[in-house]
Amino acid sequence: MSDLSQIVKAYDIRGTVPDQWDERAAEALGAAFTQVLSGFGEPGEAVLVAHDMRATGPGLAAAFAAGVRAEGRAVIELGLASTDMLYYASGTLGLPGAMFTASHNPAQYNGIKLCRSGARPIGQDSGLAEIRERAQALLDKGEARPDGVPAAPAERRDLLTDYAAYLRELVDLSGIRPLKVVVDAGNGMGGYTVPAVLGDAALPALPLEIVPLYFELDGTFPNHEANPLDPANLVDLQRAVLEHGAEIGLAFDGDADRCFVVDERGEPVSPSAITALVAARELAKHPGSTVIHGLITSSAVPEIIREHGGEPVVARVGHSFIKAEMARTNAIFGGEHSAHYYFRDFWFADTGMLAALHTLAALGEQSLPLSVLAGEYERYVASGEINSTVADQAARVAEVRAAYPQAEVDEMDGLTLRFPDGAWFNLRASNTEPLLRLNVEAPTRERMAALRDEVLDRVRR
Repeated sequence: MSDLSQIVKAYDIRGTVPDQWDERAAEALGAAFTQVLSGFGEPGEAVLVAHDMRATGPGLAAAFAAGVRAEGRAVIELGLASTDMLYYASGTLGLPGAMFTASHNPAQYNGIKLCRSGARPIGQDSGLAEIRERAQALLDKGEARPDGVPAAPAERRDLLTDYAAYLRELVDLSGIRPLKVVVDAGNGMGGYTVPAVLGDAALPALPLEIVPLYFELDGTFPNHEANPLDPANLVDLQRAVLEHGAEIGLAFDGDADRCFVVDERGEPVSPSAITALVAARELAKHPGSTVIHGLITSSAVPEIIREHGGEPVVARVGHSFIKAEMARTNAIFGGEHSAHYYFRDFWFADTGMLAALHTLAALGEQSLPLSVLAGEYERYVASGEINSTVADQAARVAEVRAAYPQAEVDEMDGLTLRFPDGAWFNLRASNTEPLLRLNVEAPTRERMAALRDEVLDRVRR
């Protein structure tokens, strides 16, 4: 019997298959999702269902679709898709949807990202808790669909070319200088979407030479995990950028909704710098707009937003929280330290591909190398995210807080402590894994390293 409380997280569903959940649980979740949609007054004709390249995806997606259809709603099957393709479909068709993916997690994981019509998020406080309760009740009763009710219809639709064309309309790359671009898809969905967006013969040719790494779709991730947030997974991309003399490298995670950038020296460009760069571009088109930034982005981000005439607003970590704040403030753009980038022109949803297009445009519209261009948006030294497995997370966080009585405390999301010299750190429990995540930033590398090591010593002792 699946215990859905173990896999329903703050803003998505994620767990190992089949020990934490299976197709029976997926069917119950599909039925529960449909019931909750009816309570929201969502359009009643259909639900979109898509999956990434993981081996368990087609079976779980089909079971979920059966639960939806048993509740009387039709299903539009998108088949293989990136998460932002699902959001595109939800936005352009005005339908709710379910994307089967575990993003950057290892091969034995799978999960679901759910949205209402228009790519509006569903999280723990906006329907996900009720979906879990309803699905658990169905599983406990030993049923997932009502007996004797004919299933609603299903149809298959391919939106890959439409998705690519839509993104290309938002950012014009036709006039940029020629660029050599290494792309590491990590055997994830970037291997499916990048050729369509940057090289589809049905769309106008771009002045880009794409050097592909690991474009073969393979949910076992034979080359490296599809988690570019881990520096170890950027090594192949960094090497290839140098070997090919490329101007830029791009790395996508498993479901290709996140994009990481490497400069011409093979050095990572921080997601905070990309957030600031894209914010400046969007504010040039929409002066005075609001821009959302995650709690853990660099202090440089709100500084640069203000300098370009925008209004920065901070939000909790996690896509459902960022999207809700985007919608509330009608923000033009939002960015997180984890390389999720959100756009008003994309239904306030996140798309790594659109962020990549903005970065390519910014680089190709002038002659500076990326290291110089990105350096304009880097003002502080950051540790990057450091994970620690801890038995009693709450107790360890409390111990760390007590060690710094002089610091300014912010508990919006985990524990953030800020110091008079501009240094700060955030320590928070992961929403998807049994980890404590630490991010540290300071005006100098020495200060950052000292504070990082102090906090890690207390976390891991």
